Amino acid sequence: MPEMPEVQGLADFLRTKLLPEDAPPARVADVEVLSFAVLKTAGVPLDALQAGPVTAVERRGKYLIITAGGAHLVMHLAKAGWLRWSDALKPGKLRPGKGRMALRVRFASREAGGDEPGFDLTEAGTKKSLAVYLVQDPAEVPGIARLGPEAFDVGFEAFAALVAGHRGQIKGLLRDQSVIAGIGNAYSDEILHAAHLSPFANASKLHPEEVERLYQAMRAVLESANENAAGRPAAELKDSKRRALRVHARTGELCPVCGDTVREVSFADSSLQYCPTCQTGGKLLADRRMSRLLK
Repeated sequence: MPEMPEVQGLADFLRTKLLPEDAPPARVADVEVLSFAVLKTAGVPLDALQAGPVTAVERRGKYLIITAGGAHLVMHLAKAGWLRWSDALKPGKLRPGKGRMALRVRFASREAGGDEPGFDLTEAGTKKSLAVYLVQDPAEVPGIARLGPEAFDVGFEAFAALVAGHRGQIKGLLRDQSVIAGIGNAYSDEILHAAHLSPFANASKLHPEEVERLYQAMRAVLESANENAAGRPAAELKDSKRRALRVHARTGELCPVCGDTVREVSFADSSLQYCPTCQTGGKLLADRRMSRLLK
C-alpha cells in the first residue's frame, strides 16, 4: 500500500508535470471512469475539472488531491492501487472492463496537435478498494475528515499523550489514521524495528524512554523514506520503497542490524514482520491469523 512518503512523492512528481515553473499550468481535457466502483461521489460532475487550470497538487495523509476548475479530485490508492503517468497517451476512449484500469485523466496538449499527457489509476487483485472522489471541499471525503495530524506535525509531548491514552497495541496506534495520518503497515513495521519495540507492546504501558525512542524512530524512518522518494518519477517509487525496507516484506531474510532471521505474523488479510532479537528479546510471536487485534 502506498503510504505517506510514496504519496508525497507522487504529489511532487505530478506537480512538476502539471504546474511547471516554465509553462502555464495544465488543463484537464477528459476524465474516463473505467471501473464503476472507483468513483465514490456523484454530487460534482466530472467536467467541473475542465472549468479551469490545475491550481494545486497536494497530499493529506495517504490521499492525493488535484485541484482544477475549483473542484478537487481526491484519490486513495488503497492496498493495490497505483498511478501510472504517460507523457503521451494514445488518442481515443478506452473501453470499461474488468482489468486493472480504473480511471484515466487526460490533460490538454500544450501545443496544437501535440501529445496529450495524463495518468491512469490501476488496481491489481480482485478486492477493489481504490477510491476516487470529486468534491468541492476535500473535507467532504469521510476518510479525510477523520484524519489526525500529519506525523511531522506532532510534537513529542502531543505524541506521548497519544501513546499514553491508547489502550491497544502500539502497531495499531501507528496505523490508526485518526491518530496520526499517513503511516500504514509497512512503515509501522519499520518504525517499530528502529525503535526496538514489539508490535504487540501495549501502548499505554511503554516506559518514557521507550516512547522517546519510538517518537525519534518515527521521524527518522519517515524522513529517510521521504528523502528516498524525493525527485523520483512515479514509475520508480514502489521499487525504491521495497529496496529501502529493512524488515517489512522480508520474512526469512537476515536482519540488517543483528543478523537474526526476520519473522512474520499473519492475519486474515495482512501480515507484519519483525526481528526477534531487536524487538522481542528473542521471543517468537505467535501467528495470529484469526486475530482481529490489528484490524
